[in-house]
Amino acid sequence: MLEQRGRGAYGAVYRAIGTKGARGPVALKMALQPRDGRFAREVELLSRIRHPNVPRLVGHGEWRDPAGTAYPYLAMEWVEGTSLYDWAREHRPSSRQVLSRLASLARALEATLAVGGVHRDVKGDNILVRKADGQVFLTDFGSGHYAGATTLTWPPFPPGTPAYRSPEAWRTVMHPSPAPTVPYAPGPADDVFALGVTAWRLVTGEYPPSLGLDAEGARVWSLEGPGPRAPQVLNSRCCVQLSALISRMMSVHPEVRGSARELAGALDKAAREAGPEADVPLFDLEQALPVDVSASSRRVPVRGRGGHTRHWSIAAGVGAPLLLGIAWMLSARPGDAPAEAPVSAQLDTKDAGTVAVGDSALTAPLPPKAAPSVWSTIALDLPPKPFPRQMRPDANGRCPRKGLVVINGGCWVKVALPPKDCDEIGYVYKDACYLAAFPPARPSTSSPAD
Repeated sequence: MLEQRGRGAYGAVYRAIGTKGARGPVALKMALQPRDGRFAREVELLSRIRHPNVPRLVGHGEWRDPAGTAYPYLAMEWVEGTSLYDWAREHRPSSRQVLSRLASLARALEATLAVGGVHRDVKGDNILVRKADGQVFLTDFGSGHYAGATTLTWPPFPPGTPAYRSPEAWRTVMHPSPAPTVPYAPGPADDVFALGVTAWRLVTGEYPPSLGLDAEGARVWSLEGPGPRAPQVLNSRCCVQLSALISRMMSVHPEVRGSARELAGALDKAAREAGPEADVPLFDLEQALPVDVSASSRRVPVRGRGGHTRHWSIAAGVGAPLLLGIAWMLSARPGDAPAEAPVSAQLDTKDAGTVAVGDSALTAPLPPKAAPSVWSTIALDLPPKPFPRQMRPDANGRCPRKGLVVINGGCWVKVALPPKDCDEIGYVYKDACYLAAFPPARPSTSSPAD
C-alpha cells in the first residue's frame, strides 16, 4: 500500500502495487467490516463488465488480521485523475466536451445493463476524468446490483444519494399506504436520471429541486409537473442540444428518458453536429472569486463506497432521535417542509482554460447573459423556520436535550462535517453543518392486525 486515497462507511481505498509482477499501481479497496457481502456483489458485477469507461477488476480476496478475522478486498485498474466536478472546476469545459463525456458514461451504463446490472449511485463524485487524456470512468459499484443478487438493505430505499434519486423512487415513500415492505428497486431509468442530475449540476452549478424535502420539489416532479428548468435557462452558454438532452434524461416520465444506448447515440450525434456555440466555455474565466482551494479543502474522489454512507455513519453517532428525524425528512409529505433556500455557486480561482476544443473556444462571442464562472461545493442554506415536528426551544429559549442549539426557532445538532460534505444530509449555517433534531417516535399502541 502506497497511500490512502479515500474512506467511506464500508471501505477504504488505497493506491497500491501488486507483489507478483503487477504493472503499475492498482486501486485497492479494503472492507472496514468483516465478511461484508457488498464486496462479493461488487466483485461479481465488475467481473462481468468489460468496457473502456469502467475500471477493470484486477483481483480480489480476503485479508486476515492477527486474530484470524477475514476482511474482503478487491483491486481495480488505477485511474489517475479527478472527479467529474473537480475536472469541471479546473478545465471550464464547453458543451461539446460535456456531450462527449456524457456519451461515454451512457455507454458505460449500457454495458452495465447488458450484464444484468444497475449502478444505483451515479453522480459526479463517482465519475473520474483521467488526467492524461480526459477519458471518463464510471466508478464505485459498491451500491450496484444485478439480477439474482442477494438483497442487503431494508425499505424504503437501497443505497444511494438522495439528491440523485428519481421522482418515481421518491413517490414510493411520499404516501406509503401501506408502508413498503421491500426496498424500492432502481432500474436502468434511475441510472439515466442520476446521470441527468449529474449533468444538470455540472452545467448549472446547482442541484435541481428536491422531491424529498420541499413542496416546490413535489410540484416540479409530479406526474403533471413541468420538471426542472432547462439548463440553458440557468446558464445561457449551454448549447441547445446539451440542454435538451439533459432535460430528457431528467423527465418525470421514465419512458421519455430513453435507454442508455439511445442516449449515447443522441449525445454522440449532438457532439458532432452542434455549431460553434457548443465550443464556448460553460464557465467564465474572468469572474472567479478567491476561495480556499487548498488540498485540505477539496474532496478526494473515493473509488469505494459513496460519500453519503460516510455521512450516514456520522449521523448515527449523534443518537436515535436524529436518525428518526432524518428518516422523517426523507419521507415527508409534499407541503410539510419549507422550500429549499436558493443555492448559489462558489467560484474557483484556478484558471486552466479549456481542453481539446481549439482556439475558437476562447475567441467565440459570448452570450450577453453572464454564466457562472465555475462552482465548487453546493450546500443548502438553513431553512428560515422549523420543520413540522422539529424540536423547539422552551420559554427560556433552551432546547429539551443537551447538545442542541437554537437556530431560526428550531433545535439543531451540529455535525462534525465541513460544509462541502454537508450537502447530502444537512444544512449549512455560519460555515458549519447542522441536522434538524426530532423527538423519538412513540411506540405503536395498536396491534399488528389493527
